[in-house]
Amino acid sequence: MTATGTVTAILLALCPVLLGAGFVLGRRTAHPAGRSDVGTPVERATFETLHTASLAAPALRAGLTEDTARKSARRLRSLLGTEALALTNRSTVLTWDGTSEHPHVKNVMPQLEPLLAGGRTIAFDCGCDTLDCPLRWAVAAPVVADGRVRGAVVAYAPRESAVLARATDEVARWVSVQLELAELDRSRTRLIEAEIKALRAQISPHFIFNSLAAIASFVRTDPERARELLLEFADFTRYSFRRHGEFTTLADELHSIDQYLALVRARFGDRLTVTLRIAPEVLAVTLPFLCLQPLVENAVKHGLEGTVTRSRISIGATDAGAEAEVVIEDDGVGMDPDRLRAILRGEGDRSTGIGLSNVDERLRQVFGDAYGLVIETAVGAGTKITVRIPKYRAGVYAP
Repeated sequence: MTATGTVTAILLALCPVLLGAGFVLGRRTAHPAGRSDVGTPVERATFETLHTASLAAPALRAGLTEDTARKSARRLRSLLGTEALALTNRSTVLTWDGTSEHPHVKNVMPQLEPLLAGGRTIAFDCGCDTLDCPLRWAVAAPVVADGRVRGAVVAYAPRESAVLARATDEVARWVSVQLELAELDRSRTRLIEAEIKALRAQISPHFIFNSLAAIASFVRTDPERARELLLEFADFTRYSFRRHGEFTTLADELHSIDQYLALVRARFGDRLTVTLRIAPEVLAVTLPFLCLQPLVENAVKHGLEGTVTRSRISIGATDAGAEAEVVIEDDGVGMDPDRLRAILRGEGDRSTGIGLSNVDERLRQVFGDAYGLVIETAVGAGTKITVRIPKYRAGVYAP
């Protein structure tokens, strides 16, 4: 989700709540509770409204189900200050909050047919014959996500109320925004999973074949080294194909890279020299899973490409205040800057572009555009890739 989309979603989410604050303020000032809280009545009403909405939001961000509806209904009824409230999907009442086991529950879905068909707020007389029934009138507002009516918020009252009708409509819009955000979260998760699958698919069959061939070459001459390399290969593939977590620690990513390089050195021997300079204080920093490994693979590929007989690769991780800075550098054939820009735009061929563009895009998605890859290269001049990782970022943690 882009930064603009995030801001828009937040504004959409807050606007209905702030409008609802006026409704709550009217109820609270009309029937003061005699409390001596600090702050003006307006400040108290606004705070209580926002607080109640924040308590209902986490459940709805998981989608509209019986469980999430049950967890949020009491908060939503508190926002409206109504006698009873129902949350429905298109086929059934998910939850009822208020007078328990009320006879009106069985009539909810038939009364919602015009709303589900037209997608517009409706108000109706409940048709109750009981003289002392507190639920004689209701207003139902549609819950809309992805352009489709997904259900309704139905508020009940003893008499008609234009204020309640407007407030119910705004609360339903707020619920709709939470469901839209839930769908965006699911879409983002699916996108990240697809990107990680793409990176896994990039692990070359040639690399696997060559690694196993290198291990086999030591079986007779150096069985102990063959055993160690086989264990490195098993750990490397286990990490690369793990099924849980979008994030990992720098320590785990570097450990996997070290296993990868051990397999590469077994094949190329003295042709490849690797230098690592890692500051211990940044090892616990969290970053997207499989974020650095493709960059190192890129350095190995271009470092030993063509007629190059020997290559040096350096990997450094340093403490840069609020950030950790990782630099991966090789002295290989380098790349034309115009070709690099095309790759980062997603226009390169799969054999060269998927790793760099994938990592760059995921870093920007997680940390913001300021944290994309910084790449310095030219034909015949090697390549230097700098990755900046914030040490602390809300919602970003390794499993």
